[in-house]
Amino acid sequence: MSNYKNRVFDDILKFRMKVFGAVLISGPKGCGKTRTASEIVKTKIEFQDEEKRDYYLQLANNHPMKLLEGEKPILFDEWQDAPKMWGTIRKYCDDHPEEVGNFILTGSSSNDVNTPHTGTLRISELEMIPMSLYETGESNGKISLSNLFDNPESFIPCESDIDIDDIIFAICKGGWPKTLMFDSKDEQLYIAQDLYNQTCKKDMSALDKIKRNPKWVAAILKSYSRNLCTLAETKTIYQDAHLNCGISETSFFEYINALERLNIIKDINSWSPLLRSKTNVRSGSKRNLIDPSIAANALGATPEKLKSDFNTLGFLFESLCIRDLSAYSAKNGGELSYYHDRYDLEVDCVLHLKDARYALIEIKLGNEQIDEGAKHLCEVETLIKKFNEKFPKNKMPLPTLKIVLTGTRYASKREDGVLVIPIGCLKD
Repeated sequence: MSNYKNRVFDDILKFRMKVFGAVLISGPKGCGKTRTASEIVKTKIEFQDEEKRDYYLQLANNHPMKLLEGEKPILFDEWQDAPKMWGTIRKYCDDHPEEVGNFILTGSSSNDVNTPHTGTLRISELEMIPMSLYETGESNGKISLSNLFDNPESFIPCESDIDIDDIIFAICKGGWPKTLMFDSKDEQLYIAQDLYNQTCKKDMSALDKIKRNPKWVAAILKSYSRNLCTLAETKTIYQDAHLNCGISETSFFEYINALERLNIIKDINSWSPLLRSKTNVRSGSKRNLIDPSIAANALGATPEKLKSDFNTLGFLFESLCIRDLSAYSAKNGGELSYYHDRYDLEVDCVLHLKDARYALIEIKLGNEQIDEGAKHLCEVETLIKKFNEKFPKNKMPLPTLKIVLTGTRYASKREDGVLVIPIGCLKD
């Protein structure tokens, strides 16, 4: 297909197709699942194609194996409309264990479909997220996160091509692939606005055919966004939403569950190393959404408003960085967490790779916060060294990287070994 922007997930999908008979691509609506899959398939079965829908569904319900006869790989888009396809594909993979890369399934709410069997070792699940700044072309990609892990000494000072106004716009626009179709900033911003509105008014009810109140959805997302990238307790978010719309506690938790199933809510878990007593390390979730544009729209935060509200901007910027770090580390099995103890020593993000290497990362929007961020990183590293001296038989590995990720212009290496990296320079 023409005009396709390469994604971090392209290589991950191709690798999975070399190992498994089928791959399920999950993720929020509008993040590019179908388009990415379409780049490598030979046949497309789209269950929401109105001209062919009835025919496809009739086959899927009565003769599902017929739909597997096309030239492979075959894409089954919005497969949850025809749940029998799951078992059919699973059985095909069982019957042809020597074949790989035959099928891709996509669907925004596919995790809500009850299937009689899991797809373990037959159907591999790949979770996509919205596009990072490098994928949309906003980051120049002069610094590779993977290369830094492999060779920390390869760091070379460089300069970002985007300024704070560009970052603010990127936050409000989000990483939705459809924005790339338009040159007008107003049109690009409207994509995220419409996605937010559709989530509240339609998607929450379409998820499982249960009618949900759009005002309650909006109140919850607004409360969540007010507490973005904080350790706010669930009861705090509920009380805020309840005051706004009167939602009951039972309904609140049911709506939260639905937003998680739609891949809208994406909280960050804590990192709890044995550096201090577990009673001194906070273990609650850091509140986050899959893309900062959802929070911006929930708060009514336009680029113009954010230019005069740096407090809110700081939390939205952290959410943007978490999204991009998730994308850039995906090939290496990256997992994100945070560290915060009762002594108020904190690290915004701890990025672990599947091979146990990790980076300590502080996220700071402006220059004036860099020293504070670097201090936190060095203090945690010192804690690890002291722990290793005290317990030599249970040594923890030291961090491979210490990074302050910023919204500033220049990348540099400090004397304390901390790398200062603008988000506008980073790539996978």
